[in-house]
Amino acid sequence: MDRFTSRDVPDQTGKRIVITGANSGTGLEATKVLAAKGAEVIMAVRNAAKGEAARAAVLKASPWANVRVEILDLSSQASVAAFADRLLAEGRPIDVLINNAGVMALPQRRESADGHELQLATNFLGHFALTARLLPLLRAGGARAVQLSSIAHRQGRIHLKDVNLKTGYTAWKAYAQSKLAMLMFALELDRRSRAGGWGLTSVAAHPGYARTDLIANGPLASSSAFVRAGFRYVFRPFIEPLVSHSQADGALPILMAATGQVEPGGYYGATRLNELKGPAGPAEIKPWARDEAVARALWDEAERLTGVRFG
Repeated sequence: MDRFTSRDVPDQTGKRIVITGANSGTGLEATKVLAAKGAEVIMAVRNAAKGEAARAAVLKASPWANVRVEILDLSSQASVAAFADRLLAEGRPIDVLINNAGVMALPQRRESADGHELQLATNFLGHFALTARLLPLLRAGGARAVQLSSIAHRQGRIHLKDVNLKTGYTAWKAYAQSKLAMLMFALELDRRSRAGGWGLTSVAAHPGYARTDLIANGPLASSSAFVRAGFRYVFRPFIEPLVSHSQADGALPILMAATGQVEPGGYYGATRLNELKGPAGPAEIKPWARDEAVARALWDEAERLTGVRFG
């Protein structure tokens, strides 16, 4: 199979695409490609200034691009509702929703404004509620919904009795659960779309180990000066390039999932070095991610926690 590149993304003229976390990392790289291909891209970001700076970078590369910034804090259900209401008021179908934003491995347990563990709230619950609230526009567009998971889903388990990890919290336990939840959400959304005739194509993707700011803004943020120096002067220049790839390469599985020939319920990621890096292609789904009973229970719990129901 030929290696998938940004040149393989088909013309997107006339399509409306929403990308969360579009101001940095793989979200920004995907935005650049989709905007250059003619899509109207709504950059859903938490920070307006960073969003406008990212939009300027997109326009510098593609002056004709049709991109706009909208504020969305996925950790806040009120922000999710306000964002969705603005798009619903416009009434225009959405062709692609890329639920990309996320936070990684916060060293200390933190809660969202709604009282949920922050990684669960941002990475999963916010995207769950956003997809549900935008469902009329997604159905109208016969949309493709892309949920961002991670190779960390392999270490994840869904703690249904304590999904907010009020006890036994660790940074990576919470992160892995949130990314497993995103993968299970994508698979369950596919099953429910087919059963209910919603007309959505639901898939998942992961970027491998892309050199973004996730680590610096997550587990490294509260590390000692010694650890941060080691990361900056040893790991990042000498070791990281061996086990990772660029932001642009990390965006390719997302672009494949969003625009390529995919299987409904498929999962796409990097395909070399245990999926840390390499060409985009089908990714491994661990057996526990396919547990339909747990997926249904997780769906019910997400509806309870967010107060939002599909349909």
